[in-house]
Amino acid sequence: MLTLASKLKKDDGGKTGRASGASDSTHRVSIRDRLLTKEVAELEANLPSTCKASFPDENKLHHFQLAVSPDEGYYQSGRFQFEIDVPEAYNMVPPKVRCLTRIWHPNITENGEICLSLLREHSIDGTGWAPTRTLKDVVWGLNSLFTDLLNFDDPLNIDAAEHHLRDKEDFRSKVQDYIKHYAR
Repeated sequence: MLTLASKLKKDDGGKTGRASGASDSTHRVSIRDRLLTKEVAELEANLPSTCKASFPDENKLHHFQLAVSPDEGYYQSGRFQFEIDVPEAYNMVPPKVRCLTRIWHPNITENGEICLSLLREHSIDGTGWAPTRTLKDVVWGLNSLFTDLLNFDDPLNIDAAEHHLRDKEDFRSKVQDYIKHYAR
């Protein structure tokens, strides 16, 4: 994160020292990257204790991974990896998020699709993405999918929700099997 922040400072400071005729496009930093520099610093200072963000390339803040390790509920003892890609049109559009860990969850499909209202670009109920939202909101939302936002009434994975409705103990057992095989 320091690398991109340093680049931004250098680019801002070097504008007046550039020779005339030098290409402006080689020194431009996108609005997304400027926002991310600020948001990532805020995110790192306010991560839930159950989350850890990692940036494979510190020059690309728009692509990172999040590990969530719930400390309560059905998913306690699991470690779930999410991939977060922030599109160039951010913050007018939400980040793209995928769960990389196979999971038995009513709001996450086994192939990684996620049902979280704030990730919806267009939401009927008004809880979807808005330019005032930040990466911190996304991370806290993903973390909450394992506790207070766990929603069996409006599932994406209908089989998991129906399984919970039929037999809560068997559901818990299947969740633990998935954790044992995929989320360690």
